[in-house]
Amino acid sequence: MIPQEAIATFQSQLRGTLIMKEDAAYEDARQVYNAMISRYPAMIAPCCDAADVMACIRFARENGLKVSVRGGGHNAAGLGVCDDGLVIDLSGIRYVQVDPGARTVRVGGGCLWSDVDHATHPFGLAVPSGIISSTGVGGLTLGGGLGHLTRKYGLTIDNLLSVDIVLADGTFVVASAEENTDLYWAVRGGGGNFGVVTSFVFQAHPVKTVCAGPMLWELEDAAEVMKWYREFIKEAPEEMTGFLAVMTVPPGPPFPEPLHLKKMCAIVWCYTGAMEEADTILQGIRAYRPPAFEFFVPMPFPMLQGMFDALYPKGHQWYWKADFFKELSDEAIGLHIDFAKTLPTMHSTMHLYPVNGAAQRVGSTETPWNFRDAVWSQVIVGVDPDPASKETITAWAKAYYDALHPYGAGGAYVNFMMEEGEDRVRATYGANYERLAQIKAKYDPDNFFRVNQNIAPR
Repeated sequence: MIPQEAIATFQSQLRGTLIMKEDAAYEDARQVYNAMISRYPAMIAPCCDAADVMACIRFARENGLKVSVRGGGHNAAGLGVCDDGLVIDLSGIRYVQVDPGARTVRVGGGCLWSDVDHATHPFGLAVPSGIISSTGVGGLTLGGGLGHLTRKYGLTIDNLLSVDIVLADGTFVVASAEENTDLYWAVRGGGGNFGVVTSFVFQAHPVKTVCAGPMLWELEDAAEVMKWYREFIKEAPEEMTGFLAVMTVPPGPPFPEPLHLKKMCAIVWCYTGAMEEADTILQGIRAYRPPAFEFFVPMPFPMLQGMFDALYPKGHQWYWKADFFKELSDEAIGLHIDFAKTLPTMHSTMHLYPVNGAAQRVGSTETPWNFRDAVWSQVIVGVDPDPASKETITAWAKAYYDALHPYGAGGAYVNFMMEEGEDRVRATYGANYERLAQIKAKYDPDNFFRVNQNIAPR
């Protein structure tokens, strides 16, 4: 029990209004993107600036409270919220400042990627991020960040220039290539283990109109499409990327009615080069295995970024499993097709995201992201709005993962992981884990920030 006087003093130090269990706003405030996660924090502190975050950390330390840090709340394992502790909610730190001359972007720690896309697009710029614009900037960045621009411009962490960060002792520092360089190395993929980032500075790139969208094939053509794709994506110009999916076609536009709710194979393309060359690049697959449907058209980059937002709103049940892959063997392709045939719900899917091209030109020890030699980051997600589907989607995702895991490279993208234990975290960081543990011991020796894909201080 924390004395009311202490809580009142804490509230007086915050610009936002502290949310307690008895408050009307509590039930909504405790929710995260993945509705399979239901936790009950003691209190939730909406923060408006770094000073609020500093006050939160001091209060939690003084009162022995566990803390979790929530940016967009999009984390697979729901690690933005904790039971019986203090949620440091960054959603009020939401601003974007673009410097078009330097092509840099300063982003508040509570922003979503839709905020960044909205601010950068008028300047003909974009920051490499993910594929769903409702994702929080903080979580995606600190875990690595992969998406439509990875092959051309690298991971999000490869474009991170500096962070403002509040440490476990409540102090505020800047980490960059010039200041606190060990911390700068660690936050570029080491997750939320080292502090609360209140501001990011990114390098942006010239991206405005892209030629993009999905192509769909019947499952009977999927094996040949996958075999073509595994060779194509290794040699394709870096301006062209495309992630492969097995999916159930949503019952709505742009998909024609005869395909609605049909299980199919898909590639979602994004081309950032000259528009007049876009169709030429894909003539090979059109001639080899013509798609049953395609929507590959010029569009503003933010349109592509938001294409799946409505399909995957907050509040669905999610179960995630992930791996890295260096090869896509014939045996693995056969298994993908087998599990595509048993997709349990319309929202459940598997994606293979290319992480080659520019991302592979960064050394495996230059950032904590250890799998620079991987070609794909795979995610398997069982998803459904209905809580009654929880066991079904979980069992399907686990069985799919168990079948494909022997073909993987080891480890997984941390942003695609549930709470899977220390061994999985170690496997993900590989040889970089010990360095991360040493930096953790320097900046957070008592593991104050532990509601995350945790790296224990050495």
